[in-house]
Amino acid sequence: MSHDLTLRNSELLRTRNFIAGTWCAAASAARLPVVNPADQSLIAEVPDSAAADAQASVDAAHAAFPAWRATPAKARAQILKRWLALILEHQDDLGRLISREQGKPFAEGKGEVLYAASYVEWFAEEAVRICGDVIAAPVAGRQMLAIKEPVGVVAVITPWNFPAAMIARKIAPALAAGCTVVAKPAEDTPLTALALAYLAEQAGLPAGVLNIVCASRAQTPVVVDEWLRDGRVRKISFTGSTPVGKHLARESAATLKKLSLELGGNAPFIVFDDADLDAAVTGLMAAKFRNGGQTCVCPNRVYVQDGVFEAFAYKLVARVSALKVGPATEADAQIGPMINARAVEKILLHIGDAVAQGARLLTGGIRVREELGPNYVAPTVLAEPSGAALVCGEETFGPVAPLFRFKTEAEAIALANDTPFGLAAYFYSQGVQRIHRVAAALEAGIVGINEGAVAAEAAPFGGVKESGYGREGSRQGLDDYMHLKYLCQGGLA
Repeated sequence: MSHDLTLRNSELLRTRNFIAGTWCAAASAARLPVVNPADQSLIAEVPDSAAADAQASVDAAHAAFPAWRATPAKARAQILKRWLALILEHQDDLGRLISREQGKPFAEGKGEVLYAASYVEWFAEEAVRICGDVIAAPVAGRQMLAIKEPVGVVAVITPWNFPAAMIARKIAPALAAGCTVVAKPAEDTPLTALALAYLAEQAGLPAGVLNIVCASRAQTPVVVDEWLRDGRVRKISFTGSTPVGKHLARESAATLKKLSLELGGNAPFIVFDDADLDAAVTGLMAAKFRNGGQTCVCPNRVYVQDGVFEAFAYKLVARVSALKVGPATEADAQIGPMINARAVEKILLHIGDAVAQGARLLTGGIRVREELGPNYVAPTVLAEPSGAALVCGEETFGPVAPLFRFKTEAEAIALANDTPFGLAAYFYSQGVQRIHRVAAALEAGIVGINEGAVAAEAAPFGGVKESGYGREGSRQGLDDYMHLKYLCQGGLA
């Protein structure tokens, strides 16, 4: 059985930038090919933008901002709800588009559309709940208020692993708050962002409120640096690597932009000897192998207590070795291709390095389905790599689960926290006291306790340490797109 990934509504395949309500080519007319990672076939070409296009997008967003911020919150919410309805109406086509340009199985592509839609729905509802404070005045005849206002033009830079969800998680709160947006989707997966912009246009979003600019890896710094220099851009929201996040922080200092940075991760997953092992294996499968391990919160280091190590490894290998690797056109595919050759090279390097340093290869470790293309890697389980192995210190971003043995709770916590990163962490235990101790001790912005799927639109998503700052989702995620203004009126007595 196979899936047909042909779009039923061909209008969703947009191949131009969206600036000031107009679909346009890059000023230079340069084009960027978008290929299917499953078989390297060309899907479409989009503009390869440069500084002139970046500037035009800010011009449009800046011009649209006064009217959009003055639009009543209820009216903004109604537009977001119309956008939501169109996203849900085109769920299958958007899922097909995600699977074609990103490679994930079709069921995961459709699931991502629902996940993206949940953020649009949440922030459409939160838009009408933006409230300030009345402050008790210390003297008679004075009124003191704290009100929330949109920060202004927001620049959004998104990764390739969730091309719908990352755009929605950033754009929906910006629009709800009354901000206007310039966005650059990842060079590997721009088509989903353009399709969502088309649906926002159909929902009645005014021209210039949302602007999408595509760019290649080489041209991305040109586009983004233009936004960093421009004082009219008041906020940057970025999901990606820590080195790039640090660059954005440094270069935005000249204009003191507000920043939301969701950066690298190195998530630990701890299995204590009092855990439900079957539940822990199921949780690890969900957290580690979703999207082929290409998620920022997927476990990178799995710590298993000595007494249950072999039993857990046995159960895990049985599940991992049964995963079906294949393209999204195959209905039973569970692990799709990696995004590109660079990703495959890094994954194989990490596996080879771990084995060279003494790890046991329990399953996987090789390329598979090479008749389809070069980007397929077998889901892999490694046992007891050296602490110096690359898998300990670097984010693999692939379907590789390295298992490390530990003896005591204190040792597990020390190992889990021995990283400059702090995005997500997971642990499994049935001990009530242990749950409280470990949850408090883990240095991470997100902790999954007996749960592998932690993301939700109502929850604050973000990290600590070098995993960044700011939060997405939740009411706190809306606050990140606003600033507080204090009003003090005297002479009222």
